[in-house]
Amino acid sequence: MSTSTQYHRRDLSMDHHIALRSAATRLTEHFTGIFGTETIERFLHTSYEQFAGKATVPNFLPLLAERFAKQRLIALARVEGHHHDGKPTVLFLCTHNAGRSQMALGYFQHLAGEHATAWSGGSEPGTEVNPAAIDAMAEIGIDITTEYPKPWTDEIVQAADVIITMGCGDACPIFPGRRYEEWTLDDPAGLTVDDIRPIRDDIERRVRALLAELEVPAEG
Repeated sequence: MSTSTQYHRRDLSMDHHIALRSAATRLTEHFTGIFGTETIERFLHTSYEQFAGKATVPNFLPLLAERFAKQRLIALARVEGHHHDGKPTVLFLCTHNAGRSQMALGYFQHLAGEHATAWSGGSEPGTEVNPAAIDAMAEIGIDITTEYPKPWTDEIVQAADVIITMGCGDACPIFPGRRYEEWTLDDPAGLTVDDIRPIRDDIERRVRALLAELEVPAEG
C-alpha cells in the first residue's frame, strides 16, 4: 500500500499528506539499498500514529513522525547487521520521557559527541519535555529544546548495547544479551529548577562514569 493511500484513508489535511509523502521520499533516499519502500512507509505510518492522538502542536506531526521513523530504521539496520559503525549505543528509559531520560540524553550527547550514540524513550510518553528540566540544562549550556517525548520500540531496544532505566519498573522492556542498569533518581515532574539542579548534577556524574566504562572520551 502506498503512502498516499495510507494517509488519504485517515483524512489528513493536505499539508500533512504532502509532508508525509516528502518524508517518505527523503527516508527512501537515505536508506537506499537497505530498506524497501514498503518498510519505510510502514515505519513512517506507525510513527505518525504514535504521536497523532496527543500532539500539542499538530503542525509538527509529520516532522516528529519522520524523525522517529528515521531513528527506528537506523536501529533496525543495526539489528539486522546493515550498520556497523563500532560506536556504543545507549538507551535511556523513564516513564514519561520528559525529564530524567531527556537530561541524561542531553548530557550523553554533549559529552560523547560523535564517539557514541544515545536514544531515549518512555513507557507512557508525555506531551512535552519538562520546561523546568529544559531550563536546568540550559544553565549548563546544553539545549534539549528540540527533543520530544516518544515511546520505545522493539528495534530500538534491541539495537542498544546498554539500557539505562529510571523508574519505569516492570514496564521496562527486557531483551537477552543487553546490559541493563537502573538509575535511582527523583522524578523532576512538578519540581522547580532549584529542585532539579541536584538531579541534573547526579545525572552528569552517572553519565560521565558510564562513558568511562564504555571507554568513550568525554568532550566536556
